[in-house]
Amino acid sequence: MAYKVRFVDYPEHYRRIWDEITGAIEECLSRGDLILREQTDRFESALAGFVGVKHAVGLNSGTDALFFSLKAAGIVPGDEVITVSHTFVATIAAIHYCGATPVLVDVGEDMNMDASQLEKSISSKTKAIIPVHLNGRVCDMKTVNAVADDHNLIVIEDAAQSLGAKFGGKNAGSFGLTSCFSFYPAKILGCAGDGGALLTNDDAIAEKARLLRDHGYRRSTGDILFYGYNSRIDNIQAAILDVKLKYLPDWIKRRREIAAMYHNGLKNLDTITLPPVPVPAGDYFDVFQNYVIRTQKRDRLFGFLQEKGIETLISWPTPTHHHPSLQLSHFRLPVTEKISKEVLSLPLYPEISDENIACVIETIKTFSW
Repeated sequence: MAYKVRFVDYPEHYRRIWDEITGAIEECLSRGDLILREQTDRFESALAGFVGVKHAVGLNSGTDALFFSLKAAGIVPGDEVITVSHTFVATIAAIHYCGATPVLVDVGEDMNMDASQLEKSISSKTKAIIPVHLNGRVCDMKTVNAVADDHNLIVIEDAAQSLGAKFGGKNAGSFGLTSCFSFYPAKILGCAGDGGALLTNDDAIAEKARLLRDHGYRRSTGDILFYGYNSRIDNIQAAILDVKLKYLPDWIKRRREIAAMYHNGLKNLDTITLPPVPVPAGDYFDVFQNYVIRTQKRDRLFGFLQEKGIETLISWPTPTHHHPSLQLSHFRLPVTEKISKEVLSLPLYPEISDENIACVIETIKTFSW
């Protein structure tokens, strides 16, 4: 259907930077720079600098960033890795791909890992924790890292939704042994297809990831060191991302402005639970990859907004651990199960007009609560 307010407006997004994007693509094609060339090196260096780590390794997806992180860290069959259910299945799938066992803990009211539940989930087989920084908010990494240090566990950040977010003044992606980012088009920094990156301060992990992405092939010597994978970021996508990265601070500023507009417009509706207020507060600096409200009348509100021409998104209406094929239904996660019935993401992207935000707010207010 034709929406009055889209959830994401890709054409408008690219229209505003069209000349730079087409220039980057033309540079690649005119020079024949297609696989792991200068543009990829430039983007990896810029991304590592933005996050504040030594290495960024461009990959074909955030999923492979998670998988390679676990592989490079030595996770093997029989190991256990703790994460959450309230995330896209890729986070849990990466653990499965290694032959390891996912152990799921519940989330808190901010929809991120409830770090207070980590201790009781640790066993002699536990080797790693994957906190998921959801919706543009970093997990409580002070507690996560303290637990990990106490039990000698690896921390791998799933930061796919939180590039630019901070906790305690540190960037998402700078807390763990590795961090994993997705550049799926709808992400805060998205390419024109699929893409991802693994970031780390560890030289050996970065080298292992570069080998894993390119069939275990060390190009400098011609040696094949092990069976690897084909997971190189497309050079043209890296060039597009390199153009976009310089705009990211402004896009984050705009996202926070939009979140403030939603908050001020909806704060008096006691039937809706809003995300944290987008103002400097304590340890958190949120970038609002998504603006997620909660209401017990979620399904009716979703249908109402759709009828009014407003596109919204319901993420994971069935909790991931409730899908029978994944064989995770033995976990009891009451907060995850509750919020899966309530969450609704409103339109939020840098190009959306103030008028359209006001339209969303006023339309929600006319809903029969």
